[in-house]
Amino acid sequence: MRDRDFALDEGLGVAEELEVHAHAVLVDPLAGELLDGVGNIAEGREAGLGRVVVAVAAEERDHLVGVAGDGGFDGGFAGEEGFVDVRLRGGMRGAALGEAGLGDADLNAGDVLADDFGEGVAGAALGTCRYKLKKQADFDRVLEVFKAHNIRYFFYVGGNDSQDTADKISKLAQQQGYELRVIGVPKTIDNDLPITDHTPGYASAVKYIATTVREIACDNEAMGQGDLVSIVEVMGRSAGWLAAGAALAKRRDHPHDPPHLILLPEVPFNQEKVLEDVRRVLKREKYCLIVVAEGLVDGDGNYVAADATTDAFGHAQLGGAGDALAEIVGQNIPGVKVRVAKPGLMQRCAAHAASKTDVDEAYLAGEAAVEAAISGQTDKMITLIRGDGDHYTVETGLAPLAEVANSVKKLPREWINEDGHSMNFQFTRYAQPLIQGEVTIPHDNGVPVFARLDKVRVDKVLPAYEV
Repeated sequence: MRDRDFALDEGLGVAEELEVHAHAVLVDPLAGELLDGVGNIAEGREAGLGRVVVAVAAEERDHLVGVAGDGGFDGGFAGEEGFVDVRLRGGMRGAALGEAGLGDADLNAGDVLADDFGEGVAGAALGTCRYKLKKQADFDRVLEVFKAHNIRYFFYVGGNDSQDTADKISKLAQQQGYELRVIGVPKTIDNDLPITDHTPGYASAVKYIATTVREIACDNEAMGQGDLVSIVEVMGRSAGWLAAGAALAKRRDHPHDPPHLILLPEVPFNQEKVLEDVRRVLKREKYCLIVVAEGLVDGDGNYVAADATTDAFGHAQLGGAGDALAEIVGQNIPGVKVRVAKPGLMQRCAAHAASKTDVDEAYLAGEAAVEAAISGQTDKMITLIRGDGDHYTVETGLAPLAEVANSVKKLPREWINEDGHSMNFQFTRYAQPLIQGEVTIPHDNGVPVFARLDKVRVDKVLPAYEV
């Protein structure tokens, strides 16, 4: 934990200059978290892997801090308005969004705090939400809630949709003449946010995926007789960063190690080429292990597998690329056994495989977000900037929210080998430093222990809102 003194300017709902401590509240790489307080602060969070955000709290002051959930705002935030009353040591106070709405939580001296658990605190303890702000009335209501609770600092932790929401709320506040500092904090396992070198959460997810590939390979090596095809379907709607990360399972100077094929959204699916490569691998190895991204598309740009339904953000419901591929292989290569593994949500909530580098950088991103807001920045997202030297280093920067919102950073084509099904040294050089180091998770009776927050309602001051 690092303490740093900040002097806050007058205004933004603060009648006098306050001296506060930037006290890091470290959250699990499975979601992000922020607690903060001065002039009143709100934080939003998107579900997924990414331990983020710092807490700034005005000691012995009664300034409320808003902490929203993830992905968007749920009906509670946009409608029911309640906040979590979070009382930390030293008189620090904040507010958080509960799981099913803006629930309330009270942390007293006897309660479990983030620093009691070190690196093993799940950000999901604050709750999440997936309500998509669509109509103008939704955005107006958010600002109405901010005004009612004198929230003047808003941190939104998440990916593309989250940064777009932060940008829209910031612009609305400016239009209405309401002083509000808005800072986006990157956190998505998809690693597809532009401008930033990478995003907190990504490294821990690919460390889990690469670990899973190695473990499955051990099983396949024992079971295969040149007739086994294993398919691992991983997340990745529009970009193949997660699938590409499976390449980190290969040992140095062992190009034939699994995964033998990696199927990416950036490379259109060619059925005959894939079948040819599978046959070639089975002639050489006891088994063929394939990693496929859920967002795999055909030559016309259509998803190989997608439901007709969409999620709250209008995205096609993916899942099934592995099964579709298994059917193709089974029908076209006689005598093979095909197995499909879907890590699913485990990719973004596997604390036991978290990257220490990822955890540290998430802390860094949260700290930088608070420092940026306190220094007067707004309409910005924190970025991670990689150093130019041979030794891996990183520092933070700022990018305009408008340049980040709803943009997707694709995997560079030059990082993919000519065969279209494997990664080259440029990707390895990019990703390998990110997964270094292990995180110590506290255990009880042999299983991990994660913090849980009580939820105690804070008084509401606005009438109910119909979502």
